[in-house]
Amino acid sequence: MKPYRLVIFDWDGTLIDSAAHIASSLQAASRDLGLPVPSDEAARHVIGLGLDDAMAYLFPVLARARHAEVSARYRHHYLSGESAVRLFDGVAEGVRSLRGAGVALAVATGKSRVGLDRALDATGLRPYFHASRCADEGSPKPHPAMLAYLLDHLQVSPDDALMVGDTTHDIEMAHAAGVASLAVTYGAHDEAKLLAAAPGSVVRSPLELWEQLAR
Repeated sequence: MKPYRLVIFDWDGTLIDSAAHIASSLQAASRDLGLPVPSDEAARHVIGLGLDDAMAYLFPVLARARHAEVSARYRHHYLSGESAVRLFDGVAEGVRSLRGAGVALAVATGKSRVGLDRALDATGLRPYFHASRCADEGSPKPHPAMLAYLLDHLQVSPDDALMVGDTTHDIEMAHAAGVASLAVTYGAHDEAKLLAAAPGSVVRSPLELWEQLAR
């Protein structure tokens, strides 16, 4: 792999093993409100999307005025189990190693700013990232706005940046921004779906991810 000045990571399902908890929290919120309960595949598909896009996919006939209601119930269930969510093996060491090698690091996530800040503090990773961008700070994935902001903020050209993520939304965002992409298959979207989005490269385990990035 060519050396990159900037590596941008998705958070959920890429650095932290949260996809199953997110999906079950969405399903629990649906039950609370008497809505159709999405399948595991459908719930995992929307991970990383903005709220309105996720709701439109899961509940296409639900009035937009009720999106916040679903979000509140989802947040209740997610927060109740958030303390049990852990970083994937090797993430803390891998992030520290890349930062120590002089690579700029950033996060582009579908989480809210409040949610990402809480996660960065809980994991102790905040000091290692130069910048981050969240879904509630502009156009969410797969729109390229997050990456455009990070590239401009850190003064890095698209050719010198790599997007690492576990969903097709991450890969599509990278394509739209003219940034190289690396898909991880151990998160929210399965390998077949990710390959259909044509990532630049693919890894199948957290260990393989850090081995690839260290080359």
